[in-house]
Amino acid sequence: MGGPPPQSGICATFPKLRDEAKAKAELVSAIGKRHGDRKDMCVAVQNFTAAEEKVVKFLDDNKANCGVPPQAVTQAKAMHANTVKFRDTVCAEGPKPKAPTLSDAIGTPSLDTGINTKTGRGTLDTLTGNPLAK
Repeated sequence: MGGPPPQSGICATFPKLRDEAKAKAELVSAIGKRHGDRKDMCVAVQNFTAAEEKVVKFLDDNKANCGVPPQAVTQAKAMHANTVKFRDTVCAEGPKPKAPTLSDAIGTPSLDTGINTKTGRGTLDTLTGNPLAK
């Protein structure tokens, strides 16, 4: 009959692992498309990373028994390394608090440029033409 030989034993468990990882990847993608909460994304990426790790481990452990090409194992490991980096980025704490300035340290008020900024035509307003021509 022509197709691949029927899978038996340990090799038959691979599709379940692969489908589980794929479902978790789709959840990560869905959260990204709707610009979901960072905490939700972190949890989803952690779940996907764990599922992908199982797939990589399976491929590496069973490459001889299941006829997995070496380049497939190498590619899976590289993709998993990228996923781990992505997870670490997504799950990292937000931006670090700004270090105190000298003004903060000595107790002088900082300037709020938003209050003192005047908009409109100025001496060097080049958006409307030559600032020297009048």
